Amino acid sequence: MEISAANVKELREKTGAGIMECKKALIEAEGNIQKAIDVLRKSGMAAAKERVGRTTSEGVIEAYIHPGNRLGILVEVNCESDFVAKTEEFKSFVKDVAMQIAATNPLTVIREDLDKKIIEKELEIYRSHAKETKKPENIIEKIATGKLEKYFQEVCLLEQQYIKDTSKTVKDILMETISKVGENITIKRFARFRLGENS
Repeated sequence: MEISAANVKELREKTGAGIMECKKALIEAEGNIQKAIDVLRKSGMAAAKERVGRTTSEGVIEAYIHPGNRLGILVEVNCESDFVAKTEEFKSFVKDVAMQIAATNPLTVIREDLDKKIIEKELEIYRSHAKETKKPENIIEKIATGKLEKYFQEVCLLEQQYIKDTSKTVKDILMETISKVGENITIKRFARFRLGENS
């Protein structure tokens, strides 16, 4: 199938992918731009998943002060090279992460970092609420586990709905950014300061 230079150019402008990748995607999608975008996204996500285990020792610490100067965020986001740390794509991602933290007040980056006592306490609350419904024990456990999953989505940064596009999670945006920059990225840690709050 013959792919026009105009189509390749249009796909490049929409995705930022290389010329050969765009051409391959268009061939696979039989010239359909929208399908080619999906092809590129899938291949980019697959490549991003392969990068996830790689060491990240570069990056930035971003400070975000919410208008009114009553709320501030410090977040450390790491990548593999100083070069990527200086790119607009990476800097923009880090800013968005800081704003996400300001808006949603997560407790941790990932669920594995949550204190086991907090998880147990939440489960107990959900179980006791579920028991009031007088349902069988196995159903009570399912209800409690389901509510705990929702809790993780509220308090774990990577599992939260992304504030700029609620159809995605922060992890989805992270994987998309890894795909775009071609390096592993990790959100290492953050601190959230609100005026008058005790630490």
